[in-house]
Amino acid sequence: MPYAESNGIQLYYEERGSGEPLILIMGITAPGEVWEDHASFWEQDFRCIQVDNRGVGRSDKPEGPYTMAQMADDYAGLMDHLNISRARVVGVSMGSPIAQQLALRHPEKVSCMVQMCPWARCDRKAEAIFRHMVNAKAHLRPEDFMQFIQLLIFDKTTWDDDEEYEGLLEGQKDAANDQRPQPLHGLEGQAEACITHDVLDELSNVGQPCLVIGGQEDTFTPTWMAREVAEALPNSELHLYPNSGHAFHWENIEDFNPRVRDWLKVHR
Repeated sequence: MPYAESNGIQLYYEERGSGEPLILIMGITAPGEVWEDHASFWEQDFRCIQVDNRGVGRSDKPEGPYTMAQMADDYAGLMDHLNISRARVVGVSMGSPIAQQLALRHPEKVSCMVQMCPWARCDRKAEAIFRHMVNAKAHLRPEDFMQFIQLLIFDKTTWDDDEEYEGLLEGQKDAANDQRPQPLHGLEGQAEACITHDVLDELSNVGQPCLVIGGQEDTFTPTWMAREVAEALPNSELHLYPNSGHAFHWENIEDFNPRVRDWLKVHR
């Protein structure tokens, strides 16, 4: 299995496709394999690198708390391990703040980035959501915790669609049978990184082209967060999908995958 020693831990990663490198940074609770439905499309044009963040999947899960800066340094070390001097970066949810920190701390490594449902700082409600997520993880069965996450990220349109609803139920069953569940301390570490991330005043230093993209009905990371990031980044554009939640990239996958691919092909 492919591992890289980076920033004092072992990071698990997978590669697919060929061409110029595309670093894919996943969100809280999820391993890199959750990129499957997107990477299988983007691999036609890019060398996609999917990573298990520290605290989840096959990567090391040290005791926390973690920070976004620390997790960005994980990716910088991975790029050095792979002899990648510069790459396009796509981050989703927690992956977006990690990408922000990567661009701030290692600007020479980032050519452009896609910020999916991002934030530059947490307000009290966001902090409460992350802390409640940890409490839910501590007290719920895996399938019930998965349902809680689904309630956070999917819009009403997904719940109302019979086929999509069956997919949600399958996701809950998969969580119950997961052979590699995220340990509570891994989620605690990631959640603390999410809560303490605050770089709003620094984003004006990010000169790389950025696509900020999200869902208009996102109740997890509301649109004010995406708009704030887009307004703070000097070279950005914003796209928000209607009738879509935090999981807008699945709810609009037929548009999202080619939209991001085409944007990435233009920006390098």
